[in-house]
Amino acid sequence: MAITTKDIAKLANVSQSTVSRCLNDSPMIPKKTKKRILKIAQEHGFQFNAHARSLSSNKTHTIGVILPKSLFGFEGELHFRSWQNELIESLEKMEFDVIVAFFENRFTKENNIKRLIAAKKVDGLIILEPGLDDETITILERTDIPFVFCKYIPPFYKTKDVDFICVDQFKGGYIAADHLIKQGHENIMCISSNQIGGEFELRTDGLKAAFYDNNLPYNDKLLFYGDTTFESGYQVIMDNADVLRDITAVFAQNDLMALGSILALKELGINVPKDIPVVGFDDIELCTYYKPYLTTVHQPTKEIAAITCKRLIEKLKSTDSTVKQKLEISPTLVIRESSGISF
Repeated sequence: MAITTKDIAKLANVSQSTVSRCLNDSPMIPKKTKKRILKIAQEHGFQFNAHARSLSSNKTHTIGVILPKSLFGFEGELHFRSWQNELIESLEKMEFDVIVAFFENRFTKENNIKRLIAAKKVDGLIILEPGLDDETITILERTDIPFVFCKYIPPFYKTKDVDFICVDQFKGGYIAADHLIKQGHENIMCISSNQIGGEFELRTDGLKAAFYDNNLPYNDKLLFYGDTTFESGYQVIMDNADVLRDITAVFAQNDLMALGSILALKELGINVPKDIPVVGFDDIELCTYYKPYLTTVHQPTKEIAAITCKRLIEKLKSTDSTVKQKLEISPTLVIRESSGISF
């Protein structure tokens, strides 16, 4: 037989209304009493009706995680899987439910941020979509639902005051290039991308800054563009085989393009890393699936996810919406075989 709030009240020697307030996390109940009542409820397997609580408190205890359109396809799924998993894990540890949605419904093309806010399905939003349209930005500005941008710096951050937690992409490009320069490489082919979000542009800026700080000019003729896929990294090398005699290293600005470039170099009879070392960016699982293991820039996904969730919960509990948190977390270089040095 299921235990009721009346039973808990009897066991705790308090009124039923006190039990109800406690289970609804009312500030009227002393912390010591609340802890004792919750312990009794848990010990007796009491199943609290979260839906009823949401109706009375106007809270869903659910967070929406908005994934980008670029997640569609194998490459996007591989890259964003770790981000999604880390965010869900952090939120579940905080005892929140999670709704994961793409920015746009793949079939109806409906804006899911707009839909979740209008339907009051979530208490807060974590947004990983870098390319928001003006309508969505306006909706976010007008809503009282707190939100935090994760992974990407929103392109409008200079004109609109918002919270974001992301990777220092500039530093990532810098440490990758500096690693190769310190090994004596001055002619580095860079394979970048024009994807929305600005992260690749920042990585390229970091690359050029590393050359500048080492008193070296960077040759823009060695800057090429793929579409972040394995195939595009492979194709950039194949389409520019004549350039390979003028370069001594490759920095591909994501791991899939780096792995594709390694395959192309091998097929052209070029040894990696003996003839041309290769460095990637992201540190996805595939980095250690194929030889040579890939040297790459590691994005601190777990740390960023934890900080993002902590910040969102702070915003849920705070009445002060004026102070924003803007953090860029430093990445690290993971040195493996493909750059010619391993530890």
